[in-house]
Amino acid sequence: MIALTDYLYSGDTVLKILQKYIADLREDAKKTHNEIDLVHCNFLLQIEELLEHNDFLTVQSQKIREFYKYMVAEYPYLSFTFKGRIKSLIRAEEKFNGYIVEYIYDHYMKNGTYPSEADLKNRLNCFRDLIAYRIVVSMPKCHLEHMEDRETEEIRHLYEIANVLPRFLEERGFTAEPAGGVKESTSELLSEAAHPYYRDYITNASPNGYRSLHITFFDNIARCYMEMQLRTKEMDDIAEIGPANHLGYEKKQEYERARRDAIPEGACIYFDEAYERGMKLQQLELSKLDVNMFAAMDNSLINDGCGLYRGRLILPYEHLSRFQNDLID
Repeated sequence: MIALTDYLYSGDTVLKILQKYIADLREDAKKTHNEIDLVHCNFLLQIEELLEHNDFLTVQSQKIREFYKYMVAEYPYLSFTFKGRIKSLIRAEEKFNGYIVEYIYDHYMKNGTYPSEADLKNRLNCFRDLIAYRIVVSMPKCHLEHMEDRETEEIRHLYEIANVLPRFLEERGFTAEPAGGVKESTSELLSEAAHPYYRDYITNASPNGYRSLHITFFDNIARCYMEMQLRTKEMDDIAEIGPANHLGYEKKQEYERARRDAIPEGACIYFDEAYERGMKLQQLELSKLDVNMFAAMDNSLINDGCGLYRGRLILPYEHLSRFQNDLID
């Protein structure tokens, strides 16, 4: 079985590692007639395109920057920042194999049978967040009127911005993707026109307190998907350093993707291979990896300059928070 973990000790760049992994995985998939590994290769090719031919990201980010400029003019009293990232190679590989494990396991527990190859391939056609942007807003106390509630005002502004965003970006070459009723909003603040496109984790808050608005766009110029998240500063704190932080989310995913008690080894080759690849990734000792521009003292102290483990930033927006720098041109 071909696995990414076998390529992380060569000292090569992430791009070279990815290219070698794809080539070997494709060759093996053809020999073994493994259709899911061919889907896997196509998924990895999307990441290769992001790393190798990323000029379109400059064009894409400039279009999104137009929305930043719109917000500067429309909300001079509001503090906000834009962020963007490409999903890291290890996170993407974990997610792909994790989806296979979760889908097959849940299907078997529900139906007592394994999903067909066609069903599994269809399930794997759902990755829309390899590129992701985030808008975080905050209302400075100095701009609150007497008796105004800060959280109420921030959420009101967040939904107002969410109502404008789809049409704004569609006028610039993007197409908003319907959410299909997933996490359907019950908020009266979300307009009827915007309603079909958002997954609302504010009115559908998770037990760990995670709240956010999510929307997916297709970039018709670059021919790729991107996800945008809208949060208040408090929501962002809960997601980044609070009870909904990514470490806890990862631990939950690791548990779900480590289940195999109900599925005997050898019963489903697609499950076996995805499970093994996932376990190898979970058991990585990052300090022992040899990847160009990556270093780690342990699995917590990491200096990732190449996007292997942590998403590579693709927007120079961190310095553009309102009231820190008013220059936008």
